[in-house]
Amino acid sequence: MRSIQRRLGLGLGGALLVVGLLLAQTSLWLFESGLRRYLEDNLRDDSEALLAALVRGQNGPQLDESRVGPAFQQPLSGHYFHIDVDGKTWRSRSLWDSTLPLPEKPGLMEALANGPQAQQLLVYRADYRRLGRSLSITVAQDYTPILDSFRRVRIVGLALGAGALLLILLLQRLTVRRALRPLERARVQIAQLQDGRRGTLDSDVPDELEPLVRQINHLLEHTEQTLQRSRNALGNLGHALKTPLAVLVSLLARSEFDAHPALRQTLREQLEQIEQRLARELGRARLAGEVLPGAQFVCARELPALFATLQMIHGQACVLSWEAEPHLSIQRDREDVLELLGNLLDNACKWADSKVRLQVLEARGGIVLLIDDDGPGIETSRRDDVLGRGVRLDEQVSGHGLGLSIVRDIVEAWRGHVDLLDSPLGGLRVSIRLPASAGGAGPS
Repeated sequence: MRSIQRRLGLGLGGALLVVGLLLAQTSLWLFESGLRRYLEDNLRDDSEALLAALVRGQNGPQLDESRVGPAFQQPLSGHYFHIDVDGKTWRSRSLWDSTLPLPEKPGLMEALANGPQAQQLLVYRADYRRLGRSLSITVAQDYTPILDSFRRVRIVGLALGAGALLLILLLQRLTVRRALRPLERARVQIAQLQDGRRGTLDSDVPDELEPLVRQINHLLEHTEQTLQRSRNALGNLGHALKTPLAVLVSLLARSEFDAHPALRQTLREQLEQIEQRLARELGRARLAGEVLPGAQFVCARELPALFATLQMIHGQACVLSWEAEPHLSIQRDREDVLELLGNLLDNACKWADSKVRLQVLEARGGIVLLIDDDGPGIETSRRDDVLGRGVRLDEQVSGHGLGLSIVRDIVEAWRGHVDLLDSPLGGLRVSIRLPASAGGAGPS
């Protein structure tokens, strides 16, 4: 949620900044253009007033000083003129000893011209004909105060714009946080679903989220019903096969098989394997219970039931023990962890002489599972072979050699690693390292 708020804030801030700068610059440009047109009209009026001040004299046109405005009489006042009539020139006293830049053509000069005392001048030229003579009048006005005003307006405008932008971003953050609050609640509820503390999402959500929540709840209900049907089907199948298996075992005791002892022994071994396999699967189905699929594996809550089931399957001859921190949990799907530990511990019980131990440890960046037994172990040269599907080192022991290969598949799906080592108990140690996060979809 924070990344969404950050992206929205950055996006809105960037958009407002660009739009604000464009609007501010465009507004200043339009204002300055209008101001220049206004000043151009004033300069035109000044040139026409100077034209009226030209009178007929004894030696041709003369400038009547009494008709010239006082701004042109004051030195460096910022108002200047230059008049050319047939090579004869009049300059305003305000120019003092400076010269006025003359435009090449009539009209307002596009660029500002340099004036006395670093003034920036707005220059206007007008050509007339008076008293039978062609003449050119150039008038100018100091534009520096206006530039300074624009500079102050820009600074104040930027400060006000920055303040407005910060206020808008703050309001946007509050609005987005309030708008995303239902999504945050949904995220928390989904996390509770994953932990097995909730069965469905609350339907009291905004209209925009209602279809999503409805579909998720429908999917959860469908998944739970499917799993329940699968468990029931497994249980029904197991119970349905128990009676035929018992009948077959009892038939083997009949005298008809006395003449075929080898056949009787083979059938008895195969039936016992089928019966053991059914017992294990029924135990796992009972252990799965009614917990929501996707719930995480909390060691203190799940391991006692798992070990009780294994003890029931393998009897009291094998001593089972486990060690884990009270609040330690494996951040993986509960059913997959049960599949993993069930295979490892079942395999260890089959090979152990008397002891099997499980340790769940927190390590840097993940979880370490250690399963030890005091059995015969596995030769170093053959440890890689037993991870292959269907490979068994001792056909005398019941099972079909799929346990460790299933373990390998699950761990690889979690991007973990499996090692077969020597156990401190004298047998085999299976070491599994899992990263902190799943890193990929777990097995189904």
